[in-house]
Amino acid sequence: MNRRHFMMTTGAIGLMAAMPALTLAQEIDTLEIFVPAAPGGGWDQTARVMDQTLRDEGLIGSARITNVGGAGGTIGLPQFINQYSGEGNALMTGGMVMIGAIITNNAAVDLTMVTPIARLTGEYITIVVPAASDIQTMEDLVAKLKADPGSVSWAGGSAGGSDHMLAGLVAQAADVDPLALSYVAFAGGGEAMAALLGNQVTCGVSGWGEFSEQVGAGNLRVIGISAPERVEGIDAPTLREQGLDVELLNWRGVFAPPEISNEDRARLIDMLTKMDASEAWQAELANRSWDRLFLAGDDFSAYLAKDTDRIRSVLQGLGLAAG
Repeated sequence: MNRRHFMMTTGAIGLMAAMPALTLAQEIDTLEIFVPAAPGGGWDQTARVMDQTLRDEGLIGSARITNVGGAGGTIGLPQFINQYSGEGNALMTGGMVMIGAIITNNAAVDLTMVTPIARLTGEYITIVVPAASDIQTMEDLVAKLKADPGSVSWAGGSAGGSDHMLAGLVAQAADVDPLALSYVAFAGGGEAMAALLGNQVTCGVSGWGEFSEQVGAGNLRVIGISAPERVEGIDAPTLREQGLDVELLNWRGVFAPPEISNEDRARLIDMLTKMDASEAWQAELANRSWDRLFLAGDDFSAYLAKDTDRIRSVLQGLGLAAG
């Protein structure tokens, strides 16, 4: 091999070594976003804001969103695993709710069977009542709970999810048996909203993003939020300032299918990192009162393992999971 040929070959090898960084910058032509919940809820909102932001930032060409609701994501999760295994252009939204549902339902599949990519946002949980309700404060709600726990119906997400956990924690703080609660689990935020607006339930429990529009329109009244202190942009007293020692934060994130390549995993992490840093995404977080909780890759995987243990402990305390 002559010197000129050696230099050309060496240069080609150097260029090939640099290719992974170039690959990470390439957009995904069509991103499959799988939402294991019905339209209208927090995971669905996250998927649709992601879709818009990723397209606006030129990080993907287009996206296709698929909704499969039910049982806190435990119906959709096995479908995502089976349908998209090995595909590096697919993401599933999910979060703390799914961990609770997996534990409560003793599901055959769990989040160790997918590939954690990034924790994106967090949201404190609000409690609302229909505008026509005679309940004005958490004190009013607690009084009804103490008089007859079963007479107070709670509309929320899946059994064992963050909404259910908050209802149980409120009951515990009020010295009411959590097992006596009348909790109505809905597959999606749209169905829960319909029940609230139709005065079919006493109160609703969910993230502020799901209630804000109807609160602003005067159709719902927010009576409490599970934050440690008042949240800017949300006119709601905390549960603690109303005498209930309760705080709960619901996080949301995204997962890739199992069996994807290291290159695809790195590409997805890079894409979400760029999305998180964009002005468009930051503006959406502010508009929706979502807290930025970005954590990617191995750090997210470690957090997920610890949070699973924490949630199992909470659910055991509420009688919603085996000890």
